[in-house]
Amino acid sequence: MSALDIFHGFFDSCVGNWDSERTYHYLSKSAIERSHTHFGVSPLTDEQKNKVFADNQYTVAASSLGTCPGFHLVFHTVSEKGEVVDQSVNLAFVPNGQPAEHEYLLEGDYLRDRAYEEDRPTISHFSFNSRTCELLMTTRYTQIVSVDSITLVNPKMRIRRIFNYMKAPDGQPLTELALVGFGVEQKLAD
Repeated sequence: MSALDIFHGFFDSCVGNWDSERTYHYLSKSAIERSHTHFGVSPLTDEQKNKVFADNQYTVAASSLGTCPGFHLVFHTVSEKGEVVDQSVNLAFVPNGQPAEHEYLLEGDYLRDRAYEEDRPTISHFSFNSRTCELLMTTRYTQIVSVDSITLVNPKMRIRRIFNYMKAPDGQPLTELALVGFGVEQKLAD
């Protein structure tokens, strides 16, 4: 199987309803918070993909839409303090071509019609490791850089990691963590 085939299989496995238990470590204020999230994932239609591309002023050939997987994600989160967040977002992934047969990494652009940290359309970077089924998404916001990882352990379980770094000066490494999150996500029976 090619890296691109495994990438598309990853997205197919993610469609459905999921429950997530997460723990967030807010390092700047020495606080820990737990939350429970229920979310639904459905594939993006071509119309939704085109809207995400238009919102981000991003051009993709109509003939390439089939190679750009994406999700419509709806989630309901309740923190242990009782705070509730309901949100929906459309996400599209545009691979930078097909990797060579022996290569297992796929990279490209990751577009959303609204970002999590800043409520606006955004273009980010993704990489996908077809050997470990890990999708790594890096988003540069105004003040932070968010590195979000989803690893598909099997079709019914995913592991999440979220690292939010304080933005470093251009060319400098990311060294100051503001938030670290970990989660276990389990797919619900249909």
